[in-house]
Amino acid sequence: MPLRPSGSSAVATRTDAQLGLAIGAAVLTTALTAVSFWLSFEALHDLASAHRLQGERAWAWPATVDTFIAVGELLILRASLMRRVDPWAIALTAAGSLGSIALNVAGVGVSDDPLDYVTAAVPPVAALLAFGVLMRQVHEFLVSRQETVTVPVMPVSAPVISTEAAIEAPNITEPEETPEEPKEAPEVAEEPEKSQEPLTQREQIDLVVRGLYDALGNRRPATRHIRQALADANLPNSDGTCREARKRVEQAEPHLKDLPDAIAA
Repeated sequence: MPLRPSGSSAVATRTDAQLGLAIGAAVLTTALTAVSFWLSFEALHDLASAHRLQGERAWAWPATVDTFIAVGELLILRASLMRRVDPWAIALTAAGSLGSIALNVAGVGVSDDPLDYVTAAVPPVAALLAFGVLMRQVHEFLVSRQETVTVPVMPVSAPVISTEAAIEAPNITEPEETPEEPKEAPEVAEEPEKSQEPLTQREQIDLVVRGLYDALGNRRPATRHIRQALADANLPNSDGTCREARKRVEQAEPHLKDLPDAIAA
C-alpha cells in the first residue's frame, strides 16, 4: 500500500500550489493590463495626431483619458479596504472607461466593417477589466496580510493575563490562612474567570468555525459554509477571514485537517 502523506506535508504542498497559481495570475494580469493600456494609448495617439497635436503632446493627450481608469480603480481599492463606497471613485472610473471606448471607436471613422469598431473598442474595455482584476488581487493580498500579522497577538496576550492571575492568587490567600476565612478563597479564584468571559471577535469567529466541523458530520467546511455561518452570526465574513479562521482552528486541532471536505452546496 502506498504511504499516505502526513497532514503537514499535504498542507505545505497545497500552499505551494496556491502560491504558484497566485503569482502566475498576477503576472498574466499585469501583462494584460500593460498591453491593453498600450493599445488604447496608441489609438488615442493616432486620433490626437490627426487633430492638430504632434510629437510629445500627441503622446501625452491619451493620459488625460485613460489615467482616469487607473485613478478611479485605485480609489475604489482604497474605499474597499476601508469597507465603504466611494461615489467619486466610481464616477472617475466610469468617465475614463466610457470616454476611452468612445474616442477609440470614433477614431475609426466611417467604416462598412463592424469588426473595425469592435477592434477599436476591445483595448479600452480590456484595460478596464484587467486593471480591475489586478486591483482585486491586490485587495485580497493586503487583507490576508493584515489578518496574518494580527493572528499571533491574541495567543500571546491571553496566557500572560491568566499566568499573572494564577501567580497573584496564591500570594493573596497565603497570609489569610485562618479558620474563619475559608469561604473567601473561592471568591478570589472566581474573579479572574469572570474577566475572561467576554470573547473577542476573533474568538467568536473561531467558535463558529469549529462548530461547523461537527454540524457537517465531521467534515471540513468550505469557504462558502464558513461565510454563511459567520454572516448568520453577524460577524465579518470575507474570504480572507474565512480561510484564516479555518487555519487557526486546524492549527489548534491538527486532526481536523485529515477530515474529508464537505461539498459546498
